Amino acid sequence: MGTQGFQQVQKQAQTLVLAPQLRNSLKILQAPAMDLRTSILEELQANPLLEELPIESISVEEQRESSNENERDADEELDFNAEDYSVLERMSEDMREQFAQENSGQTYTTEDEERRDHFLNSLTQSVSLQQHLIEQAELSDCSDEEREALFFLIGSLDDNGYLTETLSNIALNSRIPYGSVQSAAALLRQFDPAGIGAEDMRDSLATQLELRGRGNSLATTILRDHFDLLIRRRVPELKRKTGASSDAIQDAIEEISTLDPAPGKRFSPDSNRVIEPDVTVYQDEYDEWQIVLNSDYIPRLRINSTYKDLLAKGTLSKAEKDFMLERMRSGKFLINSIEQRQQTIERITREILKFQYEFFESGVSKLRPLTMNTIAETVRVHETTVSRAIANKFIRTPHGVFPFKYFFTPGYTAGNGESVSNKSIKDMISHIIETENPAKPFSDQNIVDQLKAKAIKIARRTVAKYREELGILPTNLRRRYD
Repeated sequence: MGTQGFQQVQKQAQTLVLAPQLRNSLKILQAPAMDLRTSILEELQANPLLEELPIESISVEEQRESSNENERDADEELDFNAEDYSVLERMSEDMREQFAQENSGQTYTTEDEERRDHFLNSLTQSVSLQQHLIEQAELSDCSDEEREALFFLIGSLDDNGYLTETLSNIALNSRIPYGSVQSAAALLRQFDPAGIGAEDMRDSLATQLELRGRGNSLATTILRDHFDLLIRRRVPELKRKTGASSDAIQDAIEEISTLDPAPGKRFSPDSNRVIEPDVTVYQDEYDEWQIVLNSDYIPRLRINSTYKDLLAKGTLSKAEKDFMLERMRSGKFLINSIEQRQQTIERITREILKFQYEFFESGVSKLRPLTMNTIAETVRVHETTVSRAIANKFIRTPHGVFPFKYFFTPGYTAGNGESVSNKSIKDMISHIIETENPAKPFSDQNIVDQLKAKAIKIARRTVAKYREELGILPTNLRRRYD
């Protein structure tokens, strides 16, 4: 018989770890001003060394500059490293190099570029259940009537993803034929996430099993016919009702436990939120463009001097001193992360203003194609930093309030060599249709020809796609008869 033993093996491995402080700095970077206030107030309550400056007090920057040299020398070990954000860039470059090594010999295609842009645009974007389902409804192979019914059904789902309203009531309220509502309800049950559009938890769980190809399983039978016994875990009674063994019953219960009882909960809530611009761009009385960051909701912080004095006296025990130093380090990191956030947003805004200058002067028709990589290279940060910095944030302009992501858009190269944003093209299409004769509306091909006259060459199907995204009906449905 062989002997078993233990041996030590030294192994070197490279892992990617984000320190808690860096995670917090990323959270601060991507939080809108109103949400950031909540996070800061939570930290104020948790960290006794932090205090909020009164509104009439001097700024954080002035407070720091007024610190004497001796205090700075004493706090050298606590200084915030302004290069901390560069960790993101180094990590991303490492991942990019690894990707290049793993895919050596493969060319970088247009599809790769689109996937990469989708990743950057989705990096910090939260999607509601309704948005997720509407996207699927728009791509579904069904009639216009059934698609309209789908939208009503999606709007009727509760937070769990259940359809608690009866189909007859939905048909009555939407004035859509009952048959179309029934067909749409059946289609909705095929959508992702599995189990969506069910009547209740039992129906949702059973639907998830059916979509897994387990519609004839014991687990499905228990859910459909013996749900009351299941939730009370009455194994002997389930055994008697189904004729299955105890082990089979336990396996079925274990399978059911892997299902999602509330498939809608994994998505962000679909709540209407107040939009408060994080940045305002305007022209002053001298026609100079100014950038003002919204700091109304961001408390100004400093380290409480009382605790600094306690540390300086040297009367604290080692445990007390270690705690104070850790809290002070955390507080300084927070203060500097907020400053870094504001500086990053301001620099990105300034570059957007330079690049989209004609938009700020004239409006949407002058919007140019722009990628996050272009801004990232100018600001000298990584694209992921740009993506986080603009996430969920809005900018007030002379032409209205827009999300930051509005300014990052693909486009086309016109015949004169100029780049034209797809949003600008949509705006042109909208204006063309506004000028048409209602009795003889322009066809999509007419619009293609008019854009071609402006040195913009795009396909008819692209015009149709943009028209649909603008919510404009096709030619035959726009025609008016006197």
